[in-house]
Amino acid sequence: MTLLQPHRGPVDGDHYLPADPAAVHWGLLPNALSKPALSLPSGAIVSLDTISHEGILADQGGDPAAFFAAAGIHGILHDTAELAASTRLHDPAAHGPHVVTGPVHIQGAEPGDVLEVEVLGLRRRAPYGVISNRHGKGALPGEYPQGPGPDPVSLVATVDDEGRGRLPVGDGRDIRFPLRPFLGIMGTSPATEAPVHSVPPGPHGGNLDVRHLGVGARLFLPVAVEGALFYAGDPHFSQGDGEVALTAFEAPLRATLRLTVHRDPALRRLASRLRAPFAETDTEHIVMGLDTDLDEAMRHAVRDALTLLDERFSVPGPVALAYLSAAADFQVSQVVDIVKGVHCRISKADLTL
Repeated sequence: MTLLQPHRGPVDGDHYLPADPAAVHWGLLPNALSKPALSLPSGAIVSLDTISHEGILADQGGDPAAFFAAAGIHGILHDTAELAASTRLHDPAAHGPHVVTGPVHIQGAEPGDVLEVEVLGLRRRAPYGVISNRHGKGALPGEYPQGPGPDPVSLVATVDDEGRGRLPVGDGRDIRFPLRPFLGIMGTSPATEAPVHSVPPGPHGGNLDVRHLGVGARLFLPVAVEGALFYAGDPHFSQGDGEVALTAFEAPLRATLRLTVHRDPALRRLASRLRAPFAETDTEHIVMGLDTDLDEAMRHAVRDALTLLDERFSVPGPVALAYLSAAADFQVSQVVDIVKGVHCRISKADLTL
């Protein structure tokens, strides 16, 4: 079994940030008071390790070696084992489950700037992970999880020899599916000294869970504090739009990211008009709608798509709305993070105006 242990194996970036169990954030995101784990110039490329929370949580036994051994898997990442065995305070009643690496201070970043996060590489750190449906959460609370008692339902999935996900059915058969790794959490620190729960996403980014933010994607985040204080976590090997169980295929990644500060007036103006972060791939523009109500999240996504078409392409509102209705895709990002998400995908090929 190949494991990409901390400080070992390939590091594709010019800088490396391990997921030090003594320094990661567990359940709370960095805020304006957080001490940087690393300081980098704009444009730097960093490889950072991420830890999956699945398998280390108290309701899963708090012992990842025993948790995965019960599924026939032996071999644990050292940072994961050390974090689970540490005296770090993690209160499930007050904290989210996620483990977050960072924050990274970007030299020269000031409030009002925009931080571009370009995803250059995502290496699997382990050949296994977890898909969970727990605590009556997910798209079907009260119906799932099935079975007596409050015990969590956490299914261990693996990666087969062809690089596909493998989920045992339980009767000797397996469901196999393609992998598409991405980081569920990427964000900048909001301008608050209050604790920031790791679950709900917001204007700062955070737990966006947009599966299209894999290799080649560029995420644009507003800078609210000096240095931006960027962080990342919640690694996924794959996720379907919606993430309906509670989690998707959660598993650890080593991410290589280019972090660039922009202060171009047009980009700053666009970011200030949008309600949420926005992104690009080689072929698409992506905007996001976030709200506790899914209908309102949809409306926010439509409004932000109209804003992008106005700011970037000077398309008037009535024409832009007609175009969105005819050609854009509005998809549910996730319904499990308190604040629900809808993302809009707009083809770049349509906008050669």
